[in-house]
Amino acid sequence: MRALLTDGRIVSIRRLAGSDAASVLRLHEQLPEHDRYLRFFTLGTARLAAFTARLTAADDAHRGALGAFDGAELVGVAHYDVLDDPAAAEVALVVNHAVQAGGVGTLLLEHLASLARDRGVRRFVAEVLAPNGRMTRVFVDCGLPVSVDHDGSVQHVIVQLDPDDHYLDAVTERERRADAASLRSVLCPRVVAVIGASRRDGAIGHAILRRIAEGGFGGRLFAVNPHATEIAGVPAYASVAALPEVPDLAVVCVPAAAVPGVAEDCGRRGVRALLVITAGLTGDEPVRRGLLDAVRRHGLRLVGPNCLGLDNTDPRVRLDATFSDLAAPSGPVGVATQSGGAGIALLDQLGHLGLGVSTLVSMGDKYDVSGNDLLRWWLGDDPTEVAVLYLESFGNPRKFSRLARRLAQRKPVIALRIGNTAVTQPAAASHTAAAAPPAATRDALYHQAGVIAVDTLTELVATTAVLCWQPVPGGSRVVVLSNAGAVGVLAADACASDGLSLPELSEHTRATLRELLPQHASVDNPVDTTLTSRSMSRIRAACPTTTTLHPLRVAVSSSSASKATTEPPTAAASFPPLDVRMITSPPSTVK
Repeated sequence: MRALLTDGRIVSIRRLAGSDAASVLRLHEQLPEHDRYLRFFTLGTARLAAFTARLTAADDAHRGALGAFDGAELVGVAHYDVLDDPAAAEVALVVNHAVQAGGVGTLLLEHLASLARDRGVRRFVAEVLAPNGRMTRVFVDCGLPVSVDHDGSVQHVIVQLDPDDHYLDAVTERERRADAASLRSVLCPRVVAVIGASRRDGAIGHAILRRIAEGGFGGRLFAVNPHATEIAGVPAYASVAALPEVPDLAVVCVPAAAVPGVAEDCGRRGVRALLVITAGLTGDEPVRRGLLDAVRRHGLRLVGPNCLGLDNTDPRVRLDATFSDLAAPSGPVGVATQSGGAGIALLDQLGHLGLGVSTLVSMGDKYDVSGNDLLRWWLGDDPTEVAVLYLESFGNPRKFSRLARRLAQRKPVIALRIGNTAVTQPAAASHTAAAAPPAATRDALYHQAGVIAVDTLTELVATTAVLCWQPVPGGSRVVVLSNAGAVGVLAADACASDGLSLPELSEHTRATLRELLPQHASVDNPVDTTLTSRSMSRIRAACPTTTTLHPLRVAVSSSSASKATTEPPTAAASFPPLDVRMITSPPSTVK
């Protein structure tokens, strides 16, 4: 299993086997004397061979051992042995001194606890020397209930393995920090190379290279093409090995059969992340496996394959690595999409409303970077105020639910539902080779996570616009204000059907409204001001400050109708409506 360290580097965690004996022995032999003493309470090495043999023997219900590998190098070991009480096991960890404090021990403890828990173990016990404060902190900070008893120079530690919400929150936060660090190479690279950048204008590699260069990318940009020294004004080199700097991000636009070799070259050079635009890998198992093997061997992050690209409009980055004809304006919307076409359509419609994106990631076949990664990124990304998802599958539904729920508590999360029928689900699956969940399962997942689910692109754009233009209400009390009675009734029905409260207005408020409105106006909720009223601002001032005011206005001229479809609703600009729907019916518009 791949796991992220606190600095964003990737390690592989797996059970130890007999073939790992030499690596385990070498790890312990190379420990500094102080580390060896803290681990074994002795400086001696005489028993290391026997200890290694036992550690790498086939594990069973009474013991388990895991190793953390950075590439081919073993950098940490964690193991447990069940005691006379089968619910308790003694646990011990050792980490290469050079990578201590990087999260290796914490990751090993998390995974070992999960392995032991599945085998019926309910608590870990450990004896830790008092000077070994770093090891004690690993236990105490893991998030599980921990007790530490001091007995002279030894600390007796007990870790309860049954997870609670506090532990799950701690794991989620650790994953968020590590994921954000790893995604910096993807979304905030300092050096980018476009591999397969063609001199031909119509080629995708050429289009992406030009888009990055003309978009004002804030870092250094290189092209890789064995037949050119410069493309579109960008220096070109014959290979990844020939580049003057190691790229943080490599954009791969070569034929599918060549992708695994390019990934291997990038890994050997020290590249941190790949953006694979190329399609056609998922249907070719040897090619797909070759790419994944290279990615795992070298600890790379991977966006794609079969994707539009990615965009980060942060002025410090300004990275537009897509081949879309539409340049993405800067804005508050974060977009994660498995469909490049849906991403382009969303950019187009948001642009018509004057809205832009903070980040857009087209995940394609999402071999690695997924919607969950973007949810974690947006948790700490202040420029992103609204998150938009187009997902055809969920790799880890339980983790998605927890992450989306956590993000939705801070920022609105909107998802476009697709594959709602038996007819369309196979089409969605064939698009990116994704296994789409049943519609009922997906809807329950969205509901549980607090995700706003919509069914059409038009509804997605409208909901996004509302949430960008208006702050999220602080409660569920709504006053509907309209200059057309029927529209007010429709809005009130919509609010009530979604569980919102339409409170009865106080006598004081109704008396104030009577003074402001024509005699034939209705001053009950929903309020009908009539078409002749010009007192909207005074009416807003008269309404209770603890109640959300929801204005709906009929524009009575075709010119105002045209303006209403392209600009934020100015009549609603100073207060937070929960839901505004724009219905164009020339020559008038309902807002």
